[in-house]
Amino acid sequence: MAGIAHQGKAVFGLDIGTRSIVGTVGYRTKERFVVMAQRMKEHETRAMLDGQIHDIKKVGDTITAVKEALEQDIGSPLAEVCIAAAGRVLRTVTTHVDYEFPEERVVLEEDVYALSAMGVEQAYVEFQGGNDTDMKFYCVGHSIIRYYMNHYPIGNPQEHKAGSIGADMIVTFLPEDVVDGLYKAVEYAGLKVANLTLEPIAAIQVAIPERFRMLNIALVDVGAGTSDISITRDGAIVSYGMIPVAGDSLTEEIARHCLVDFNAAEQIKRSLGEALEKEKKGQEGGIAYTDIMGLDQNISAKELTELLAPVIENMTRPVAECIRELNGDKPVSAVFVVGGGGKIPGYTESLSEKLDIVKERVAVRGGEVMGFVDFPSHVEKDSMLVTPVGICLSFYEQNNNFVFVTFNNERIKIYDNGRLSVVDAAMQAEFPNEDLFPKRGEALSYTVEGRTKIKRGSLGEAAVITVNGETADMHAAIKANDLINVIPSTAGAPAKLEVRSLPEFHQSITVVVNEKKVVLPKFVQVNGSLQSGYYEIQDGDAIAMQNFYTVAQLLEFMDVLLPEDTPFAVNHVAADRNTPVYENFSVDWGERALAFYHRQDAEEAVQEESWLRGGEDAGMEEEDGETAGERADEEKEDEAGTQDARHRPEGRVAGAEHTQGKPAPQDIVVLVNGSPVRMSGKASYVYVDVFDYIDFDLSKPHGSSVYTGLNGEKAEYLREIKDGDVFEIYWQP
Repeated sequence: MAGIAHQGKAVFGLDIGTRSIVGTVGYRTKERFVVMAQRMKEHETRAMLDGQIHDIKKVGDTITAVKEALEQDIGSPLAEVCIAAAGRVLRTVTTHVDYEFPEERVVLEEDVYALSAMGVEQAYVEFQGGNDTDMKFYCVGHSIIRYYMNHYPIGNPQEHKAGSIGADMIVTFLPEDVVDGLYKAVEYAGLKVANLTLEPIAAIQVAIPERFRMLNIALVDVGAGTSDISITRDGAIVSYGMIPVAGDSLTEEIARHCLVDFNAAEQIKRSLGEALEKEKKGQEGGIAYTDIMGLDQNISAKELTELLAPVIENMTRPVAECIRELNGDKPVSAVFVVGGGGKIPGYTESLSEKLDIVKERVAVRGGEVMGFVDFPSHVEKDSMLVTPVGICLSFYEQNNNFVFVTFNNERIKIYDNGRLSVVDAAMQAEFPNEDLFPKRGEALSYTVEGRTKIKRGSLGEAAVITVNGETADMHAAIKANDLINVIPSTAGAPAKLEVRSLPEFHQSITVVVNEKKVVLPKFVQVNGSLQSGYYEIQDGDAIAMQNFYTVAQLLEFMDVLLPEDTPFAVNHVAADRNTPVYENFSVDWGERALAFYHRQDAEEAVQEESWLRGGEDAGMEEEDGETAGERADEEKEDEAGTQDARHRPEGRVAGAEHTQGKPAPQDIVVLVNGSPVRMSGKASYVYVDVFDYIDFDLSKPHGSSVYTGLNGEKAEYLREIKDGDVFEIYWQP
């Protein structure tokens, strides 16, 4: 048998314990597991302590002896082995993972497998985020707590039609030194690891069948150096734990009391059960031994029981506390105990007291849970064999292993989830994730008319990846001993943007100059200063599109030079070079402007005469039969028809200022969101009045609030306004 395969082929499992190593070779049929051969050998020295290998060579020698004995038993060489790690410095992560299908379809076995792999990888990332130690950890096992289909719990989603699948998982991690020690000892014996699991996972495969996992049960595997704990509830294994106190603490106490070496103390401990049975039957004799002075001694079962009682208390107290903690701060319904350390008389009774449950519900489990296992005739079914058989069975349930690859000239060990890719190796090598993907250059953030905008930098080059010299990508599959080389990705150029590239910059202003239309590009203000379209926007710039030209800027744009004393008119009203010119305004200069000056002076003279006369002849008829008031109204209407948007310089008025001592109504023209709006009928106006003249329904919100701007600043609703003011009104998101 050169290798390990699935059902029907032999599986070699090693339980590498603190006190002994048990090797099992067997195969699984449809409903049973057949043990072909089993061998056990104790360590000659204390080469292991608390589940940790301290002397790799000596442990390797013991593994070699077990392997060679099994090879003789089965008549075939053994090359691969399944092993289990004790829970020393055990860390667990409970995580939830979901996978959404592009469209609803039947869930395949490979989908469920991929979901588990995703969960393991996700848990690893979560664990690393909270790993505040200098130690590197490896995943050594995982269990599905609950599956989900379309976000609802289900026993097994396979073969169902679904749009998504998910799972609650518990994933366990151990330090690198624990895992490395196991691998090196196995490799020293000439074996390759086919599967690695955790000892409590292995034990539960046998001790608590699936039909019992609906119950809230704790399994305690009491070895020599560690007590490994697992909890079942609602049909799943929900948590794992470990206490670094077990059977060796009993042996050490016997060695101190009886003054014997460790091996002699171990034999005394194992004889306690038989000695108690003799005493119950009225037989005497106790346990005979020879101390280190060469003197023959004898200790009674009663004395030994009393000696070990405090030690058993110290063993069971932390185990009970751990069970409560793992079970949500409450005791479980029952406890199954396996392993040699749990066979010591008084252990189960002490544990039941600490958990405050009846003693009958804390029991050692051995042959009664291995009814489906066929052992050779010379092998006695015992609780110590639960974990060795479980290690073999774990191979069929989960294929966990580690493989070695070389990543950027560094040899690394990586957890093999069965679908390894370059990105898995990069993660294990702690290669920065951002160095795998093209990086964007620095972004540019700025505002246009108060609205924040961002231009992203350009993408750089992706990482250059090769596997065994061949070009690959980050999702390329990898296997053991592959040579992976990754040249980090690069960052692209930072974002650059000129003002002329803004969509708003292409907006224009159309004005009439000496009766000819002229289209003007809008000026741009950047942080309050005028800039050309070639200005390169900087991070944090505040950009505003100028909605008007001054007369002087208009002349400059048109490349027109005029004498300083040239008269100007804007909207047929006298103006100067600083007068603003908005959309659809008219501009005239020279003789054309003077004509408007004379007309305006004549009109104002008539109006002034009318104001001086007041109401004296308001009701008198003119020669043509019209009253003075009617004539004034007609003149006002004529003026309104010929001047769409009159602009008046400082000091001039648009209409009567006083009638019988009171302010008279006046017309003003303001610019709202780029369009002129005439307001009439009042002597003065405030900001909120403009809503009577525009189509802007405040009762039907299209955002979180209304922005009210006046001449480039935020305005209050009751702020007084004047002719030529510039409004901005819009809904803010």
